[in-house]
Amino acid sequence: MRDNHPLTLSWRNCRSLALAVIVATLPVRAFAAVNFYVATTGNDANPGTLQQPWRTIQKAANTAVPGSVVYVRGGVYHERVTIKVSGSAAQGAITFRNYAAENPVIDGTGLSVPAAPNGLFLIADRSYLVIQGFELRNYKTATLTRVPAAIYVHGAAHHIRIRNNKIHHIAHTGKAASDVDAHGIAVYGDNAVQSVNNLTVEGNELYALTLGSSESLVVNGNVDGFKIINNTVHDNNNIGIDAIGFEKVSSNPATDQARNGLIARNLVYNINSYGNPAYGTDRSADGIYVDGGRSIVIERNRVHHNNIGIELASEHQGRSTSRIIVRNNFVYLNDIVGIALGGYDRRRGSTRLCSVLNNTLFRNDRLQWGNGELMLQFDTRDNVIKNNIFQANAQNLLITNPFTENTGNVLDYNIYFTSAGNAASAEWQWKKLWYGGFETYRTKTGNDLHSFFADPLLADTVTPFDLHIQPLSPAIDNGEWLNTAGAFDIDGQARLQGPMIDIGADEAN
Repeated sequence: MRDNHPLTLSWRNCRSLALAVIVATLPVRAFAAVNFYVATTGNDANPGTLQQPWRTIQKAANTAVPGSVVYVRGGVYHERVTIKVSGSAAQGAITFRNYAAENPVIDGTGLSVPAAPNGLFLIADRSYLVIQGFELRNYKTATLTRVPAAIYVHGAAHHIRIRNNKIHHIAHTGKAASDVDAHGIAVYGDNAVQSVNNLTVEGNELYALTLGSSESLVVNGNVDGFKIINNTVHDNNNIGIDAIGFEKVSSNPATDQARNGLIARNLVYNINSYGNPAYGTDRSADGIYVDGGRSIVIERNRVHHNNIGIELASEHQGRSTSRIIVRNNFVYLNDIVGIALGGYDRRRGSTRLCSVLNNTLFRNDRLQWGNGELMLQFDTRDNVIKNNIFQANAQNLLITNPFTENTGNVLDYNIYFTSAGNAASAEWQWKKLWYGGFETYRTKTGNDLHSFFADPLLADTVTPFDLHIQPLSPAIDNGEWLNTAGAFDIDGQARLQGPMIDIGADEAN
């Protein structure tokens, strides 16, 4: 959970290169499939066939065997489902999914939210499972400390795939400033020895969530090896996607952080904590947040109209967010700042050994609160910020750094531009000192020796905004070739394998 503060965070914490983000694919069944069926017209005394289906999804969750597929017919099911079966590596996963093009809805209207971990789907200490093609909705409480979730995974769970589900109107409707929490999808590694691993969260839509101090989609604690890909997260009142560490979810500090993950190709927008009882008038919700995570790649996402675009921070003193790579993302029109690194005050931890590479940041700090496109907060160490396009709004503010605890950070090969188009009127802050004009900033700080101030010639800078570069953009072939910049640009197009690459998220051909 996360402390309140005026810039960045959310209370349920809102959390090197990930050399290999290896999330094993679920095994292919090597024998004839066993299919079961559930329908609103069924009966749990039936054999679970297409002609004689079961009535409840819970019956299937008690009965299915490795390698089987549970097809759930369209209609509304009022139940909380606890998965009590597992697939296996040898015989295959158990899949719970929609039948054909039908829409099964698990509706929590009227269901009580227990004090124990719970969800419309609850997976505890189970493995080799697929949850696919459901609509999950209307699971709510106003009781403090009760936490509703659409899908909740915890314990020694592994080889779990959550894909193509629609999740909305999961809510804690309490009005208190604390103990008010809800989740869309939550994965908590609370077994200190056995991690949650081989996790894939893919192709889901999460919206209209009332989250209090918690997050739309979160991995927290002993989660080692995950993919969060191709999801759409929007119009929620707290953090969109979060990878968290050091909240004592795992009792072993050595395993208490989400790590070795991939957050890619997600669309995250309209994430706003304003009016959330946990935050009042603060606008502190991130689109994508890493708080205490390690060795995670954040790439090829589109993140816009959130309070904060992407943040790498550690809220826990003496702990660090480390070895995160943020690359090839479009980050634009966020309220407070585009990308933020470091703790929001001196009681927090550090951000170290992270890389911010080949991103395109456009007119962030939309409310002009004085944070700019990129903000380095407390205790940023040995981070690399290269090959980015930073285009500021009429505030003319590119980078802010209101703390002196800033060591070993390298900025270079970036393009800077402002709405005014005048290098002399642009502003940077570095170690609390302000610099007007690009050459003054560069001379006084020693930063950005190969960077320049120029119009990057983005394709369209008015609604609906196209942040690809035009054929004559000065970004072309002026970036430094870095292995860590990734093999593909924002669109999945290969980065040129020459001595120079394009600056920003788009590689023009």
